[in-house]
Amino acid sequence: MRALSWHGVHDVRVDSVPDPALEQSTDAIIRVTSSGICGSDLHLYEVLSAFLEPGDILGHEPMGIVEEVGSAVGDLSPGDRVVVPFNVACGHCFMCQSGLMSQCETTQVREYGTGGSLLGYTKLYGQLPGGQAQFLRVPHADFGPIKVPQGPPDDRFVYLSDVLPTAWQGVEYAQIPDGGSVLVLGLGPIGEMCCRIAQHRGAGKVIGIDLVPQRLERAQAHGVITFDLELESQSIPEIVRELTDGRGPDSVIDAVGMEAHGAPVSRLAQRLATMLPEAVAQRLMMTAGVDRLSALHMAIELVRRGGTVSLSGVYGGAVDPMPLMRMFDKQLTLRMGQGNVRRWVDELMPLLSDGDPLGVDGFAAHHLPLEQAPQAYELFQHKQDGAFKVVLRP
Repeated sequence: MRALSWHGVHDVRVDSVPDPALEQSTDAIIRVTSSGICGSDLHLYEVLSAFLEPGDILGHEPMGIVEEVGSAVGDLSPGDRVVVPFNVACGHCFMCQSGLMSQCETTQVREYGTGGSLLGYTKLYGQLPGGQAQFLRVPHADFGPIKVPQGPPDDRFVYLSDVLPTAWQGVEYAQIPDGGSVLVLGLGPIGEMCCRIAQHRGAGKVIGIDLVPQRLERAQAHGVITFDLELESQSIPEIVRELTDGRGPDSVIDAVGMEAHGAPVSRLAQRLATMLPEAVAQRLMMTAGVDRLSALHMAIELVRRGGTVSLSGVYGGAVDPMPLMRMFDKQLTLRMGQGNVRRWVDELMPLLSDGDPLGVDGFAAHHLPLEQAPQAYELFQHKQDGAFKVVLRP
């Protein structure tokens, strides 16, 4: 089969590799029909090379058609159309039963002390082959895959793999009061979807901050109050407080994470880590504060006293400095974590079955064949040609 493989920093290639095969009785093989490129994939493209090996297959936002199932998969059958969550979870351990599929005790990567395994995402999370490929082996297919109806285009459902549940969880964790205010930092795919979900769930005022004009315009088109960080960074705290009764928003969602703009010293540390011998680089990434924390610090500064900060953006450093005194003084609540995909499916599915209130049908800016995946990564990283969300079609 053909699959997108990692070969080095900024070096991904579409290679011919062996087709996947069933390895466990709870496995399934799917023929991939769509697979999104996620902002987290750019972390692999640029930052987390210490935990990758040449030939690793990327991608964690796939959907497709079931081709083959193991003997213990249950009610999944060849021909079923499914979305595959990026979490690899068993469904029956304590964590899964608690709705924390990202912490699955069956698939935790204990060698690195990390949570449940993820598709297509480094040694830290199991080093499982990903879904930017023609075929995909799905472990724990007795629980993970989400059956979806035949008929509607893939774009109606593919975002159940990551974008929709991650954004839904980000809004849930933000604890926005009915009719309250929320500010979203970063209007990429997750941040933009957080805005849409917050509006759908009754937020009275949604404010968005980004640097990319097209993203600002996209959010403005459905009623988000937007600010360009580059043009208004000095006055944003004052402006935001004026919009929120002088206090700041009830909730702030950080949908940026370690891709935050600026902070050249931390950016240099990230890049240097990719150039070190593997063992040294791994220790550095696991023990050093190598994130650009400007977005998180802004979230803590902008949220009102007694408010909630919800982190959907991914951070990677183990000892990043946090303004604990400021957080304590403001009596903040901080919630974070990988999206627990299966936890939110029952709440999301009606929004995909009855009309399209979240606008998923037109969410992707580009659909490209798998063979053009290297160009798609470059396009997405540099935000060229209006790149917002890119979906690959094997």
